[in-house]
Amino acid sequence: MKSLSMGAPARAALTRLAALLVAAMLAGCNLLPEVKDETAGWSPERLYAAANDELKSANYTRAIRLYETLEARYPYGRFAQQAMLESAYANYRAGETAAAVSAADRFIRTYPNHPAVDYAYYLKGLVHFREDQGLLGYFYELDLSERDPKLMKESFNAFRELAQKFPDSRYTEDAHARMRYLGNALAMHEVHVARYYLNRGAYLAAANRAQSALVNYPRTPANEDALDVLVRAYDRLGLEQLAEDSRRILKSTFPESRYLAEASQKPWWRFW
Repeated sequence: MKSLSMGAPARAALTRLAALLVAAMLAGCNLLPEVKDETAGWSPERLYAAANDELKSANYTRAIRLYETLEARYPYGRFAQQAMLESAYANYRAGETAAAVSAADRFIRTYPNHPAVDYAYYLKGLVHFREDQGLLGYFYELDLSERDPKLMKESFNAFRELAQKFPDSRYTEDAHARMRYLGNALAMHEVHVARYYLNRGAYLAAANRAQSALVNYPRTPANEDALDVLVRAYDRLGLEQLAEDSRRILKSTFPESRYLAEASQKPWWRFW
């Protein structure tokens, strides 16, 4: 049987091709077709207009890329300032929360006296404000004892900072409304955790979490539930005076409370 072998001309051709490939690699040549940057030579005005068009069309990834190009090429001037702020919004709409907060923070640090800096604070609050879930959506996705309210707190703090620094801002009224929503959501989180402890016999921990809801988030609807937990926890701890004081506060603050009938009754174990 004849063995398959490569003829001299073929071997010579392969050797030349290998030599060319090595030379290309050593020279740092890119063997792939060069990708042309369509924005090369664009003015800041044109870049901003193109990015703004993409933003309006909900093409957020493309808008973000154009805003970043604008900032990199023309880091100074009004277009760069606006690009930084609008890239924060584009990232927010794209669901890139970390990038959105980072861009908003960078704008606040770089342009603290900018006329639109109040919007940067407002946007930071919006990023973590999960309005679409509704109030109870915060609490029933995970075990209540494990639910981390960190994002709600970050949103609340951003809105509060806006309200404190810019009381006359066009966004402050809405920020106050969202703070009320978040304040009650955070208070309800404390109450749910307090009930979790109460149902498991950790009465002191339950009382502490209920007190936290009352102290940190006063004048919220969740205060009614917090007082009920407090009454029950103190009763089970045998702290009669504290339990009675909590009942009195519950009655004076929420006279129509559904918990009043239960709170006025002596706990069943006291009859033994």
